[in-house]
Amino acid sequence: MDDKDTPRVGAAVRRRRRTLGLTLAAVAERSGLSVPFLSQIENERARPSARSLDRVAEALETTTKKLHAAADSARAVDVVRGEEGEGVRRLVRGRHQLSALEFSGEPDLGREFQHRNDELMYVVAGAVDVEAEGQVHRLESGDTLFLSGGVRHRWRATVPDTRLLVVSVAEHIDATFDSRR
Repeated sequence: MDDKDTPRVGAAVRRRRRTLGLTLAAVAERSGLSVPFLSQIENERARPSARSLDRVAEALETTTKKLHAAADSARAVDVVRGEEGEGVRRLVRGRHQLSALEFSGEPDLGREFQHRNDELMYVVAGAVDVEAEGQVHRLESGDTLFLSGGVRHRWRATVPDTRLLVVSVAEHIDATFDSRR
């Protein structure tokens, strides 16, 4: 495998370390690798050997396979072309940290949702009523509504040809609280 084919896992290592709330020093202690070397890995200035990556993965309570998968998804570039018609359209394909769907037409899914991670609704065209926390919010073209993880909600389009964009942190991601905010 030449240098170009060696996987770059720095972003995946950094995300995993931060998810666990670990410092570089803590990962260095757990893995037996140096802080400068780990920093170089995270900043894509060094590519670890298979053995070093095994040690990093173990220190991060994961596997090299999962780090590689996270690195692959972090590097994806994917164009999703616009389509005519009504229904639900996935705007982000695959397993990524971000999920995005476009609802068009007059969908009334008739059910309540509760997602574990944050969600943003943006009305591209038309209008929707969103019931959340016992209150109904009327959203019209250009309006957004933020829902933090765990909020029960339901929505329905109230005018024909409504287009609603729903963007959220993907369900498989363990979103963490950032105390620096």
